[in-house]
Amino acid sequence: MCGIVGFTGNRQAAPILLDGLSKLEYRGYDSAGLAVRDGETLAQVVKAKGRLSNLIEKTDNGNALKGTCGIGHTRWATHGEPSQTNAHPHVSGNCRCSGSGAVESEVVGVHNGIIENYTELKEKLLKHGYTFYSQTDTEVVIKLVDYYYKKYNLGPIDAIAKTMVRVRGSYALELMFHDYPGEIWVAPSAIRFIITFSVSEEVLEVYLAESYLEYKLSFPENKSSAGYHWKRNDSENKRYWKNAEPLQTL
Repeated sequence: MCGIVGFTGNRQAAPILLDGLSKLEYRGYDSAGLAVRDGETLAQVVKAKGRLSNLIEKTDNGNALKGTCGIGHTRWATHGEPSQTNAHPHVSGNCRCSGSGAVESEVVGVHNGIIENYTELKEKLLKHGYTFYSQTDTEVVIKLVDYYYKKYNLGPIDAIAKTMVRVRGSYALELMFHDYPGEIWVAPSAIRFIITFSVSEEVLEVYLAESYLEYKLSFPENKSSAGYHWKRNDSENKRYWKNAEPLQTL
């Protein structure tokens, strides 16, 4: 069973993400990976097959990845063999390094669950010029988000909402967009996220983790959890949310 964590705040993200992933090891997994951004710089992706200890060693306990916003993942293979290439995070670009290293992609993300119609979606994306480096359904959904983001140019909320209309299955997505440094975008469908906020010395930190447990999250009244987005605002240090209404046309 996959595990997802995320962090944005004023502290270095990688050590926090690794600590979070260590608490999800009990689920079982075959690979692990991180994506971390340092302000406006490109996201740095590091992935490793096997135990989380391999990723910890590869990143020097997280110290080799600088940045205060990031996402992490432990993978249990469903589509594609256990490998560094198939490990998460996945990217929307046509990368040459199995999704590792500095990535110039617009969208970087992790995913838990099953995309039931990923073959159909992959065929659609191939017709639009996308190529694929992994065997996963995750890479397909990340590139579908990228496709809608670029096609309509209406921002992440719109791209995520359009993607969720097309995707069938139970899943949770955690995304970072190149145009939105310091921000994490979450799209759960039948799989829950735990979101916690820590405020100290006028600094807001946001922690995210995906869970199957029956946690009740407090959202604004009459709002769906689809397409929620959290960010740290440097000037006001407040929590912001946005909501994506499902779109019926593509």
